Amino acid sequence: MSAVDRLAERIRAARSVVALTGAGISVPSGIPDFRTPGRGLWARVDPMEVAHIDVWRRDPVRFWAFYGQRFQTLRGTRPNRAHAILVELARRGLLDAVVTQNIDRLHAQAGSGGPGGGELVELHGTIGTSSCLSCGARLPLEAVQARLDADPEGVPRCDCGRPLKPDVVLFGELLPAAALERAQALAVGADVLLCIGTSLEVFPVAELPELTLRAGGAVALVTQGPTRLDGRALVKLDGDVVAELEALLAALG
Repeated sequence: MSAVDRLAERIRAARSVVALTGAGISVPSGIPDFRTPGRGLWARVDPMEVAHIDVWRRDPVRFWAFYGQRFQTLRGTRPNRAHAILVELARRGLLDAVVTQNIDRLHAQAGSGGPGGGELVELHGTIGTSSCLSCGARLPLEAVQARLDADPEGVPRCDCGRPLKPDVVLFGELLPAAALERAQALAVGADVLLCIGTSLEVFPVAELPELTLRAGGAVALVTQGPTRLDGRALVKLDGDVVAELEALLAALG
């Protein structure tokens, strides 16, 4: 029996299947991942110098010089077939939830979190909105982009004059407690946790598969490159993420 068939068999028998996704699922949409040597986003720039909460507080011009480019990169992207397959699995009753580390909104655009698309937990927030930490105002991405483009320093500002902060978890910030608690509960209850496009290097998200394993569930890896759980996974599918998920969908019939 092939690895894909073995995974399909386990999914069909499962009461609860949850997907945990990272940057690798969005690479086919044209978004670079973070840690691939020579190509990842953090191979070109030190995140502590541009994407840390202290940089936003101390030097919003420098922060938004980086994040403005990131917004522009993500602005025109569209979900790829891998995102769509997870929605299809949810609609077939074979996937309960997607827990994602991604901020790119592509899961939501594909239908996750919507009617029939299963639950969506965005652990690291979303670029969909930015907030003022002074007065509490929140603006949608399009309005933030317009203010960023119009500001002479390239800093989107609230009506009160303070710099806006994207509603994403920056370096130096804790994950939202409610989102993390929900992700932990889903991981504990999962008979199968599909880890897709994630290197499982960033904590505390990297601990979620451990919760599944300790509760008696299985972990399946659909990701390129080594992870610390390769030897404990039910299967490791390390080809192109779209091709691997297409094969899984076909095996499920």
